[in-house]
Amino acid sequence: MTTLIGFGVLAILMALRIPVGIAMGIVGTAGIAQIVDWSAAYRMIGTIAVRTTTDYAFGIIPMFLLMGSLVSRSGISSELYRAANAFVGHFRGGLALATIGACGGFSAISGSSVATAATFSSIAYPEMLRKSYPKSLAAGVIAAGGSLGILIPPSTVLAVYGIITQQDIGKLFIAGILPGILAVTMYMVAIALIGRLKPGLLPDGVRAQRGEKLASLRGIWATLVLFAFVIGGLYGGFFTPTEAGAMGAAGAFAVGLLRRRLSIADIRAALVDTTRVTASIFTILIGALLFGYFLALTQTPQAITSFLATLGLGPYGILILILLMYLVLGCIMDSMAMIVLTLPIVFPIIIQLGFDPIWFGIVLVVVVELGIITPPIGINLFVIKSVLPDVDLTDIFRGVVPFILTDVVRLAVLVAFPAISLFLPSLMR
Repeated sequence: MTTLIGFGVLAILMALRIPVGIAMGIVGTAGIAQIVDWSAAYRMIGTIAVRTTTDYAFGIIPMFLLMGSLVSRSGISSELYRAANAFVGHFRGGLALATIGACGGFSAISGSSVATAATFSSIAYPEMLRKSYPKSLAAGVIAAGGSLGILIPPSTVLAVYGIITQQDIGKLFIAGILPGILAVTMYMVAIALIGRLKPGLLPDGVRAQRGEKLASLRGIWATLVLFAFVIGGLYGGFFTPTEAGAMGAAGAFAVGLLRRRLSIADIRAALVDTTRVTASIFTILIGALLFGYFLALTQTPQAITSFLATLGLGPYGILILILLMYLVLGCIMDSMAMIVLTLPIVFPIIIQLGFDPIWFGIVLVVVVELGIITPPIGINLFVIKSVLPDVDLTDIFRGVVPFILTDVVRLAVLVAFPAISLFLPSLMR
């Protein structure tokens, strides 16, 4: 009953537009006070707040955020788009294919779906519109490509998952590489199928000459070097995840200076943005940890696990129920809020069922990807709308449908074949 009251109060606070981290902190603190006493609840606030903001491992979040912010201001996104277009632009739907490829490359050094969607809304959309692409499909391609930002490492969502569940963040990042490549491939296949089924919908492009292709590659050397440096250091065991974040931020800063792409104003803006987003994420983490302790005291995860065991569905049947719950929540909630709110309950169930926590982290992120492009509250859809006010939301909703179906198929593949996610982590030192 205490748990139900807690969730009810949490729903009311969120409906009143109180930030989710603060709402979870309020409910968690009040719940701990109800079960133990107010003195213990106050001590818990101080302990969790200090531990979260001073823990060395948590430094990975601001470091990778700073790396992505510096990269966003260095002009790398437009060069990625030109390089991708040089190699695949001559195919039917070539600009759409190039957008997916460039989004994948940008995701590998930004770690943010919102940043990826916003960046390519201003770069790719005007080009596709100029080539007579339908508005709905152009927006749908950018929304889908933007969702790659939370899967392809470095991923802020995977980092938060690792922190909350106490899993190896380095292994989570490496586990996201093959599923990320699979995502890019399947999105491109979906575009190719649309071009085959509706030939008049997607125009052909112009084949680039060999010299143009080589010239385009010279513009993306920074992306390749930075990604290889950070992820290679993680994979080889040379960096811890926090060290990799610091090296990535330093590398992005050095690349921006060497290419003369970062002004003093850009650097200041990157630092301010990083501080703002880090404060937001840390507030959510502190609230989630307080809420998680409250749920642990009520033994809610154990009770739910026992109840699910009585249903006789088996581990995969229960997993399907959990994933369906995430699909529904993804339609109405922000992705970060959804993860921090549900993990204290869901993760113990996953462990009790015997599933690999690294694999589940990847599956969870894929479900979250679905959520950020699923109407009516898919955050990427509203990011695109804010950047492109002349595009109707209904057009964006319509254009993203083929990629939602693609994500459902990809989710099924990753559930059926865990080795796709676990192969690379198994080879780490």
